Amino acid sequence: MKTLNKTPFIGILMLQSRFPRIVGDVGNKETWPIPVHFKTVENASPHQVVRNRADGLLNDFINAGRVLIDENASAITTSCGFLALFQKELSEALDVPVMTSSLMQVEMVNRMLPAGKRTGVLTISATSLSIEHLKCANVPVDTPIGTTENGQEFTRAILNDEPNLNVSLAKEDNIEAAIALQNANPNLGAIVLECTNMVPYAHDIARETGLPVYSIYTLVQWMYSGLVPRDFMANQL
Repeated sequence: MKTLNKTPFIGILMLQSRFPRIVGDVGNKETWPIPVHFKTVENASPHQVVRNRADGLLNDFINAGRVLIDENASAITTSCGFLALFQKELSEALDVPVMTSSLMQVEMVNRMLPAGKRTGVLTISATSLSIEHLKCANVPVDTPIGTTENGQEFTRAILNDEPNLNVSLAKEDNIEAAIALQNANPNLGAIVLECTNMVPYAHDIARETGLPVYSIYTLVQWMYSGLVPRDFMANQL
């Protein structure tokens, strides 16, 4: 295991994209109250990673992760929940903690919910989210899945890597998809956002559904809190 440097940071493996990364998006530095460094993986387009299962890109992600570690990254995450497919391989290849996907929270959230309640997943592409993706993140395969695929803006703009994003329409897509997921599953107790680009809308989703909402933001914050535990004794000695 890597020895922590004096100022630990999270290394984020980024897709190669041009769509706007608004505040809240994993790839906007202003999103983070903790130190993060980004490394773009060449040829890892949203289409290739989501719709083509990141075919042929494993070594590129490993090499990019090693670059971040050489720069003193204390842990690694990614900018796409579909990279759960690479969790085993990246954690074996990289000598720091690795959390590839927000989906890895589903198991933990399920354990904390009241009896009879379960976690649902909101994804950018339900047609691309396979049983293998779920299994790689230890997500029960019967987990309720909601998607923004039928919306006006969000899925199309992100997966087609368009240079413009109508944020108001993207927010509507996310809220409507979350409400549809909730209406279809009366026992829903929480939502995990698969897509790292959904984070800007988490607050609105929680407000409209009344449910806890977890995302790559909550996962990375949790991971960092273990790397740098708060020093409660600093002012007591």
